[in-house]
Amino acid sequence: MSIKNENELQETSLIIKLWKKFVNRETITYAIAGVLTTLVNLISFDLIANKMHVNDLVANVIAWILAVSFAYLVNNFWVFHSGVGNEIEKIFKFFGARLVTLGIEEVGILCFVTWLHFNNMAVKLGLAVIVIIVNYIFSKLYIFNRDMDEK
Repeated sequence: MSIKNENELQETSLIIKLWKKFVNRETITYAIAGVLTTLVNLISFDLIANKMHVNDLVANVIAWILAVSFAYLVNNFWVFHSGVGNEIEKIFKFFGARLVTLGIEEVGILCFVTWLHFNNMAVKLGLAVIVIIVNYIFSKLYIFNRDMDEK
């Protein structure tokens, strides 16, 4: 076998390994849950901020509470199959970790919407991408980590 063919085989093998590691039931269901949670957040925010004319920062906190409550249920039972057990601890971890991303959103809205007058829905959508990534890391490594639950 030539060196070129061997290198192509190794590259293909690496791509397959990465695909299997990152594209699986958990990441797919998390992506779906993330999209649904983002919709809950965006629709709630739009209704509260733009239809009810509540301050953007206040509307964001209310939308966050609704979205995070929805996300906890979906992530706990569908994405990570964590089920029932240590519920109070998981809820505190989940909401506590999500406070970090609430802070990211609030600062983003304050800077881009309040101070720079960007469209509030465009800013919320942009921030949603960052929030989904950070929330997955927290959920996977800290909140629904089975290894930590068994200790």
